[in-house]
Amino acid sequence: MRKRKTVDTGATLESLCILRTSAIGDVTHVVPLVRTLQAAMPQTRLTWLIGKLEYRVVGDLPGVEFIVFDKSARREGFRAVREKLAGRRFSALLHMQVALRSNILSVLVKSPLRIGYDRARSKDLHGLFINCRIASRKGQHVLDAMASFLEPLGLIQESVRWDIPIPAEAEEFADRFLPRGRRTLLISPTSSHRLRNWRAERYAAVADHAMNELGWRIVLCGGPSSFEREFANQILAAMKTPCIDLTGKDTLKQLLALLRRADIVLAPDSGPMHMANAVGTPVLGLHAASNPHRSGPYSDRQWCVDRYDAAARKYRRKPAEKLAWGTKLEYPGVMDLIEVDDVIERLHAFSAHLDATGRQAMS
Repeated sequence: MRKRKTVDTGATLESLCILRTSAIGDVTHVVPLVRTLQAAMPQTRLTWLIGKLEYRVVGDLPGVEFIVFDKSARREGFRAVREKLAGRRFSALLHMQVALRSNILSVLVKSPLRIGYDRARSKDLHGLFINCRIASRKGQHVLDAMASFLEPLGLIQESVRWDIPIPAEAEEFADRFLPRGRRTLLISPTSSHRLRNWRAERYAAVADHAMNELGWRIVLCGGPSSFEREFANQILAAMKTPCIDLTGKDTLKQLLALLRRADIVLAPDSGPMHMANAVGTPVLGLHAASNPHRSGPYSDRQWCVDRYDAAARKYRRKPAEKLAWGTKLEYPGVMDLIEVDDVIERLHAFSAHLDATGRQAMS
């Protein structure tokens, strides 16, 4: 299929379909693109093909029709999407996911203009399902790469805005567990990529230090899976002082409210890291397996611990700058390159920043 070099954007698009089903962090990166489209093309009807879990985070964005794809349903999931799209045709498709399942899903979206990734970022035959590619650029954050999908439409994302709705009941949940007036460290300790996870006893050491030396309140959050529950139990068992444990007790919308209430969030490269960034909360990110400049908190990475270069030198025998952009270093033990003292130093630096700026506790 020949790739178009130019796109006629003289007229406002009647309708546009976004295909990005997962994951939670990446879905939050799409929201600023949606906001840009809504501001620049208010008459364009927007439809977003999204995953079932991810829908719970952003599915109430105003002005967007959501079609949920349940990948766990297999053939039934594809059939449900096909039925909802039957007889429909879009002015353009933003095909923002390169997995084979998503490439097959894109066949159900009828559109004359099908914008996808450049060759360097394509895989699983992605190029067969598109007819226009975004520009090839190195060194981009994932959010900026997604913003590139606007360029064939004649748009540039000049500002980044999320404003993901948080319902009143979620705010009330945060009020109940995190009443205002005390500085709070929220720990979201796990990533679905398990080799990105730090050791439970190290989280416990940081939590004890934050409580005993800084007087901060600690809240532990995580999903309802058995792995996340067991990991949280390991942290709690290693701690010397009690904390607020909400693991498996909150919805994703309630988590957004908790993240916004926290002063800073401690997390590995994961969905909650990007959710925290999206609601404006600083993140103390833990990076050794992944490059924070590509997939760290978009708005502010100054509080992160970055051992990605050390990991590259240890496991690939070369500096990070010599690796292909986006290389993941998910090796057993890679996160041990981050020491407890590294995290405590960043936490004290952030606390001093709050003191210097006269900021009151967010919660």
